[in-house]
Amino acid sequence: MISVVILTKNEEKDLPLCLASLRWSNDVHILDSGSTDRTVEIGIAHYAKIWYNDFESFGKQRNYALDNIHFRYDWILFLDADEIVTDDFLIEMRLAILTANSDVAGFYCCWKMIYENRWLKNCDNFPKWQFRLMRKEHARFKDFGHGQKEDQVIGKIEYLREPYLHYGFSKGWAHWISRHNRYSDEEAFSRINECPPFKNIFSNHSSERNPALKSWLSRLHLWPAIRFAQAYLLNLGFLEGRPGLIYCVNIAYYEFLIQIKMRELKNKRPPKPEEFKMADAMIF
Repeated sequence: MISVVILTKNEEKDLPLCLASLRWSNDVHILDSGSTDRTVEIGIAHYAKIWYNDFESFGKQRNYALDNIHFRYDWILFLDADEIVTDDFLIEMRLAILTANSDVAGFYCCWKMIYENRWLKNCDNFPKWQFRLMRKEHARFKDFGHGQKEDQVIGKIEYLREPYLHYGFSKGWAHWISRHNRYSDEEAFSRINECPPFKNIFSNHSSERNPALKSWLSRLHLWPAIRFAQAYLLNLGFLEGRPGLIYCVNIAYYEFLIQIKMRELKNKRPPKPEEFKMADAMIF
């Protein structure tokens, strides 16, 4: 009924639990991008089909899967190795596709961010929506920042309210910080060069609203501090104890990295013709 794709590179730590939560599917595919650990071996042991493609971006990798993997079913679920399908999520997902009208291209899904066995509901601004469950040949993906969003959608996208589990810190904070340092390069570029229209901030559609909010709010000088206050104080993240504080501090740091890299990109950008005219006017 549902095919599954997992993107991997050196995921031997997280992959076993992810695959264990997918025993209900007989069409699980691992799209690997050059693992040097036991990732592929673990996938084979769990009867997953293995595919290879060099990683360029999340959007391109997911599109490669759509173009090259031979899926058994018409519905495709995209997962990362540090994500786990719960029984409740599976029940709602199956019900959703059984009752979906023919004009439904897919579903936005959300996760529970888990850190130190605690759900960071308040700190992580639950729910965050990503396009993860799609009807075959009814959509593609495009890159935005370090992630991706839906593209070329044929039909409408609905919502699965029941979350799956996301263990984003399973490899430790050193790994998280290193990874988000790379992500901040891509986010800075996108927020400058692919900034959505300001009107999207007021969209009822979170897939349009959230990228616009990130891009425009990043221009505020105190945005990292505001981001911390929003998550830790306004959203009551402090109720989630020390895990909540640690998470909020690091999210603010991530926004700070994006902001200073946006500044670097702007300073390296050649001046526009109108800026030359303004400079001449000031001289004379």
